[in-house]
Amino acid sequence: MYAERPSRLTGAVVWRNTPAEAGVGRVLPDGCMDLLWHEDRLLVAGPDTRAYVTENAPGVWTGVRFAPGTAPALLGVPAHELRDRRVPLAELRPAAEVRRLTDRMRAAAEPAGALEELALRLAAGTGPPDPLLRHLVGALDRGHPVAAAAAELGLGARQLHRRSLAAFGYGPKTLARVLRLQRALRLARQGVPFAQTAARTGFADQAHLSRDVKELAGVPLRELLR
Repeated sequence: MYAERPSRLTGAVVWRNTPAEAGVGRVLPDGCMDLLWHEDRLLVAGPDTRAYVTENAPGVWTGVRFAPGTAPALLGVPAHELRDRRVPLAELRPAAEVRRLTDRMRAAAEPAGALEELALRLAAGTGPPDPLLRHLVGALDRGHPVAAAAAELGLGARQLHRRSLAAFGYGPKTLARVLRLQRALRLARQGVPFAQTAARTGFADQAHLSRDVKELAGVPLRELLR
């Protein structure tokens, strides 16, 4: 069973997933990064360019999902170094610090709250999120072309690409594609017909939507919705 709630950390979500049985899981790209707690380990999920497929025995996963572009400053590592990866937090932070944090997580009565506190502690040591990046995410999520978004921000194509790699793990065109996929899935899950979903989210047609879903999610749209 999956459940989530808004975090006290701006833009973040606290979630918990307890699969009912062993099997294949599919985590879709969404532009975000996650801090994870699973089997007494702190992990970081980097930004995905394709669905991340898992196959594990049942077990509780707890996470804090950071808003796009905000996690690298908290973790002290550019997002592109974690692209399509799941890594122990100890690879990114001092070992002694991670041991202390792990001990706190083990002692916590409620892991989700403890993980949120950890995320808040990391955020307290950094500055506020870059408003330029927040504006970029908003513009692309509204379906603005990358060139138009760059012009709004007063950035050249190379500068925008470089900053996007560090913040999101990939360039702005990939980010736009990932955000478009998420918009389309939200509509399709509400029962909006696929052709209308494609038209309303910026795809050329339903076939274009189907190709993108298959490439990014790894399965056809109807199977994904099931």
